[in-house]
Amino acid sequence: MAAIDDLKALLHKDIQQLEQLGGLLASEKQLLKTSDMAGLEALTREKNHLLNEVRERAKRKIHALVAMGFNPRHGQPSTFIRAAGVEELTQLWNEAENRLKACQRLNQVNGRIIGNLQQRLGRLTEIFRGCADQAKLYGAKGQSTAVSHKTVLASA
Repeated sequence: MAAIDDLKALLHKDIQQLEQLGGLLASEKQLLKTSDMAGLEALTREKNHLLNEVRERAKRKIHALVAMGFNPRHGQPSTFIRAAGVEELTQLWNEAENRLKACQRLNQVNGRIIGNLQQRLGRLTEIFRGCADQAKLYGAKGQSTAVSHKTVLASA
């Protein structure tokens, strides 16, 4: 029973911190829209701290699951937890999983915003270089690069 109680406590902490992470990701979206670099730096430090704690707890959750009889080679932890028949544990696991998925969705949105900002910066760079109307080549990942990008703008 101690392993189940440990796992419940770890999941409660996960849910709490994943909720915080969701709030940070929503704030990050606003900071990206306003290009607040100082705010983004502080938020990134806080976000990295939370993520490190979640990662450390993930290791502890695996140890608790193994103590309950889970074998990582025989399936997913969620299947094992559902089969254990402890309703509260199943609900906590599902809640943590849902919060994690919500954070992943928010992070994907922020990633798209960053991608758009990078494209905008690339177009501005092309304008500065004077190659906005020149031919472009496409790389392996679908990104376009002007043929004259081999020209150095400045050097230190």
